[in-house]
Amino acid sequence: MQCSTLHIVFILALFSLAYVAFSFKSSIPCSDDFLKIVDTYTEMKANTNKCKKLPTLQAQLAWNYYITSHNQTRIDVLIGTKTIGDMGWLAWGVNPDLPHMVGTRAIIAIKMANQSVGVNTYNITKDTKLRCRLLPSDIDLTVQNKTAEHNTGIGFFTMFATLILDQRYNISSLNHVWQVGFFAEGLEPMMHSTSLQNVDSKEILDLKTGRCEDVGHNRQHLRKVHGILNIIGWGTLLPVGVIIARYFRQFPFKLEPWWYRFHYTCQALGYILGTIGWGLGLLLGHESRYYSFHTHRVLGISIFGFATLQMLAFRLKPNREDEYRKHWNVYHHFLGYALLVMIPVNIYQGIKILKPDNQVWKWVYNGILVLLALVVLALEIYTWGKFLYGKCWKPSSGNFVTVPSPSQTDQNTSKPPPVSEGRMQVID
Repeated sequence: MQCSTLHIVFILALFSLAYVAFSFKSSIPCSDDFLKIVDTYTEMKANTNKCKKLPTLQAQLAWNYYITSHNQTRIDVLIGTKTIGDMGWLAWGVNPDLPHMVGTRAIIAIKMANQSVGVNTYNITKDTKLRCRLLPSDIDLTVQNKTAEHNTGIGFFTMFATLILDQRYNISSLNHVWQVGFFAEGLEPMMHSTSLQNVDSKEILDLKTGRCEDVGHNRQHLRKVHGILNIIGWGTLLPVGVIIARYFRQFPFKLEPWWYRFHYTCQALGYILGTIGWGLGLLLGHESRYYSFHTHRVLGISIFGFATLQMLAFRLKPNREDEYRKHWNVYHHFLGYALLVMIPVNIYQGIKILKPDNQVWKWVYNGILVLLALVVLALEIYTWGKFLYGKCWKPSSGNFVTVPSPSQTDQNTSKPPPVSEGRMQVID
């Protein structure tokens, strides 16, 4: 049984790796509305083919590049998004070291409450991640022609700038990041949302070909594998193991000793898959240490601890005659039912984090819960029906005896006369 469990885990791991290896997004060209804005800029007209939709925040990017006589690279950049309302800010920048927000030389356009727009340069540091004030500052790049506008007809808030990049920046693999926020105080942009869309707003771009390596894309696949493993392991197999133990151990079905083997297999396989998914969750949390989903993290750690105790219970199980067996039963049942409550709550917490791309996840897990609930409801109805039938009616050679009620039993405590064959006698 353990060998078959390992085989199943190995097959699922191969499928997960294949999913990560072959699921890559191709670049999506810009929308017609954004291309109309691109055409209004003289610097951009000749190269509208260098335009792509960015993977997050509904942002789109167009650019040109030229090699100057001083062996430097001049790039004209136009970025836009439809997510800015009456107030907000749009940022774009480059990082000479890594595709991270920290270390980025950024240009930020701020739309203020009075509808005026300001564009300035900013240095993004670790202090910025720790929510220290972010104010305009000089950067070690030449930035020209900074402009921004809100096209109310189309709905795009756009920012244009020309940058001169020195030899530290590789135009074949340029680390660039973008960001959107909805509040500002003067020239100071306030902290943006910590949703996954904001966390993943970075990539490595080849200015020559337009091809890119979406840095956040690999993290998105790890999240999907994390979610799939935990929904299958903790969210499905563990509850199935509980259903088997409740309904197939003695009543209404007695499948001795098969019920225990199926129960143990479901619990062990669910624990293994869930633990792998939990480990991926810790890895993802470590990579995004500036953005913490506290409730999801705490519940995940608690579930892992409870599930580990449940697996240890299989090895520490006393004999039926042992005086500690009743205490073990209480402990085993309490942890089991606690897990049945905590697991769906945490899975929905994880699905909530995926907004706005979480509808499929939500409907799939809703379907799993509904299916499990229908199975439990059917088995529960059958269990009570069989119990009540056996309590009220006892077959005897094709005829029946009415079982006395508790009040009748109290009035007549003597042993009732035997029922003669072929007749029905009512005990009163």
